[in-house]
Amino acid sequence: MDLSVMFFGADSTAGETRHAQTYEDILTVARTADRLGFHAVWTPERHFQQVGQVFPSPPVLSAALAVATERIQIRTGSVVLPLHHPLRVAEDWAVVDNLSHGRVGLSVATGWHSADFTLAPGHYADRRERTMSTIPVLRSLWAGESAEYPDGTGAPVAVLPQPRPVQETLPLWVTTSGNPETWEAAGRLRAGVLGATVGQTRDELTEKITRYRAACAAAPDQRGTDAHGRVTLMAHTYVGEDDAEVRRLAGAPLKTYLASYVRQTAANRAADPGTVRLTDEQTALLAEFAFERYLSWGSLLGSPGHCAKMLADLADLGVDEIACFIDFGLGRDHVLAGLNRLAELKETVR
Repeated sequence: MDLSVMFFGADSTAGETRHAQTYEDILTVARTADRLGFHAVWTPERHFQQVGQVFPSPPVLSAALAVATERIQIRTGSVVLPLHHPLRVAEDWAVVDNLSHGRVGLSVATGWHSADFTLAPGHYADRRERTMSTIPVLRSLWAGESAEYPDGTGAPVAVLPQPRPVQETLPLWVTTSGNPETWEAAGRLRAGVLGATVGQTRDELTEKITRYRAACAAAPDQRGTDAHGRVTLMAHTYVGEDDAEVRRLAGAPLKTYLASYVRQTAANRAADPGTVRLTDEQTALLAEFAFERYLSWGSLLGSPGHCAKMLADLADLGVDEIACFIDFGLGRDHVLAGLNRLAELKETVR
């Protein structure tokens, strides 16, 4: 099983004057992960929210990561595909693929927050259908096939995105928040699936992975993965010296992050009314409950021994890769120390 580093946009308290320092921290962590032999570094796409202020443009940041590192894969988790023209996606990421000498990978998402679609307001209602239908187009553009679109006069014109990427086939995932239908759709497309441990039980994940593998095995080749597919799961990560240190250091920032995520969800115009009505006290209690549950299963938060057991359990589930979500509010020194301890563990995971 591969271990990767994931940034998920938890710079909610950074403030405008600290954004430059946040980018420096991201580059430092990426260089460290590269040196320690981690498999990939993932960055998100975020817009207009308190959570994730420094991640509005994954290809711009990934270009910097490409030239700052040597071996580690450069991936986005995720491109919100309905917000972008597929030609733009293909061209931007082909640049990064060239800068990285063929280390790019993309996970695509439908998008979920109504405010994000200020960039493409007409694409919100049918965002899921747009995403799934655009994936084959994106693959063909990457492979060097032209596509026909209207030009400035409204007349159709065949265009081929440039530059040409280094990789002949685009490594592609589909991001899911947990919907089993999305897992199966990813399988039918022979794409990888990027899911998460949080909010799901072991049994629920087992069922979804089984359904994904079956759909992938039954699908025809589509310039994707092989018949087995690839399951990548996001998990909050801090490998401490012992469990007590992890609770002391990670508790407050992670609960703050979880609470901020609930508030972001409530600001979505499509949010569940029950979420919108939550008081600050109820949100804090919800974050406390989530934190305690998460410590017991599904995270890499704990001592090296605890995290080694969790990695073995996830490997037994059939997980191919863990994207270790490290930027939930810990300071850079603690993040780097945790990465070094995690690097020692990854040699024991197969």
